[in-house]
Amino acid sequence: MSRVGTGRHRLADVAAIAVAGVTVFPIYWMVLSAVKPPGEIQSLDQRPWTLTPTLDSFRRVLTVGSFSTYFLNSLLVALAVVVLSSLVAFLAAVALTRYAFRLRTTILVMFLVAQMVPVEALTIPLFFLIRDIGTVVPGAGLNTLGSLILVHLAFSLPFAIWMLRGFVAAVPKSIEEAAIIDGAGPVTVLWRILFPLVAPGLAATSVFSFIVAWNDFLFAKTFIISATDNQTMPMALLVFFKPDENDWGGIMAASTLMTAPVLVFFVLVQQQIVSGLGGAVKE
Repeated sequence: MSRVGTGRHRLADVAAIAVAGVTVFPIYWMVLSAVKPPGEIQSLDQRPWTLTPTLDSFRRVLTVGSFSTYFLNSLLVALAVVVLSSLVAFLAAVALTRYAFRLRTTILVMFLVAQMVPVEALTIPLFFLIRDIGTVVPGAGLNTLGSLILVHLAFSLPFAIWMLRGFVAAVPKSIEEAAIIDGAGPVTVLWRILFPLVAPGLAATSVFSFIVAWNDFLFAKTFIISATDNQTMPMALLVFFKPDENDWGGIMAASTLMTAPVLVFFVLVQQQIVSGLGGAVKE
């Protein structure tokens, strides 16, 4: 290898390390602030380390009245959105890819347009829509977790369908045709042939859906008005914001606990995502 090539590789490695450092540093500082004593957090002489780590901030967070309830509510909403969006998006992607019907292109364009509308512009209309839905379906109205699941499902589906469409299209039709010749029915082809082959795409879309539902604050604040038992994790952070002085140790500890499930979920599906980036099915 020439010196020029070696120099370029080293430069690329240095750039990659720098980008990784910039990305990881906020997480490091969050965890560091969570284990710092209150005196160090409030000190004007901030240092990127601490010699007296403590778990007092985590103890305060875990002893807050309904923190465990907030955690379970967020987990329930996020997992429900992941499962439902993956299932519906997979079926819709197959329909849009494998079947020809009128307005198919129009539907795809509508999915793209839906991604362009700011969430803030839809908050008030969605509030009245959820309120009206609650009169017909009480489990999906205001002050219920069903309202959060319904709204996050609606926002996750366009991206998930558009992304899965590419994965389904990458699967050669000859594989399905061979399965049909061997006697497999449409349901068998769908769930035993196509579904495993597009698993990397499902993993990628599930990460997106999980993060969107888990980190949501706007809809949780708007739709969960008075039912404190149905509030989610982002709402728990408000407990540590006080008029006189914010509890930054508690805020950072709660943020760390909020980040952990996202990282765990990503680690669980990273193998599927990497296999999807490595290439599609070859004929």
